[in-house]
Amino acid sequence: MTSSSIVLQPAARERSARFADRAVPAILILCALAFLGLFLVVPLVAIFFEAFRHGWGAYLAAIHDGDTVAALKLTLLTAAVAVPLNTAFGLAAAWSITKFSFRGKDLLLTLIDAPLAVSPVVAGLIYILVFSRHGWFGPWFIEHGFRVVFAVPGIALATIFVTFPFVARELIPFMQAQGNQEEEAAAVLGAGGWQTFLRVTLPNIKWSLLYGVILAASRAVGEFGAVSVVSGHIRGETNTLPLQVEILYNDYRYSAAFAVASLLTLMSVVSLAAKKIIEWQTHRRPAAMES
Repeated sequence: MTSSSIVLQPAARERSARFADRAVPAILILCALAFLGLFLVVPLVAIFFEAFRHGWGAYLAAIHDGDTVAALKLTLLTAAVAVPLNTAFGLAAAWSITKFSFRGKDLLLTLIDAPLAVSPVVAGLIYILVFSRHGWFGPWFIEHGFRVVFAVPGIALATIFVTFPFVARELIPFMQAQGNQEEEAAAVLGAGGWQTFLRVTLPNIKWSLLYGVILAASRAVGEFGAVSVVSGHIRGETNTLPLQVEILYNDYRYSAAFAVASLLTLMSVVSLAAKKIIEWQTHRRPAAMES
């Protein structure tokens, strides 16, 4: 082996290493972009293409259909009921878990995670078992003129069940990372419990709280499985937007189905935009405090 080949071998290995350092990230990025394009961008484009295939007039006619308007109102009503209740529960649960020691804390954490492990369809069947005409408590409610399943209360209960972990699970790790120093300092200075919560804890967690609220609202608007079981699919009364999409599609009204689906897509886009703004604010705050 000559001296020139001995010198060239390390140089060739160095060039190969530099090429690998540049090529591997580029290949991974291209694979990720191709995956996103195939499974995210193309379906989204297809939804809006099909929604507007027959023109703007047909799109507006589908959106202004009486059953679709009723489904939109019910969807927003359900979210307006479920999200505030889950926000209150999430705050209370996160506050108790992160600020106090008590028996059953691990059990409470497990119960909070339960809706993430239970199928939404099973959750809907649970409410059927409990509140239907032949359920445990259904006959009593019906005798007193109050329907739960196949009515708005059942839809709200099912939506609350599938969405209540989001606020709590967003707040708990954030509040654990913050610790109790600021609350303890406020207590030493004479602040009461509500004063400490409103003036110390809540300002510190507001962005994480809003993040959890957005996640819960997005799930509430798009929930299908649990709501489908308890709704009864009564047109104009117990159909939410996801159920309305299914009904229109099964009726071979494809343009109308995609038009309603585009509404859900727009809601998702707005939620993602709000989520990114909150993420930016969350990361900006620690940087501002360090500077």
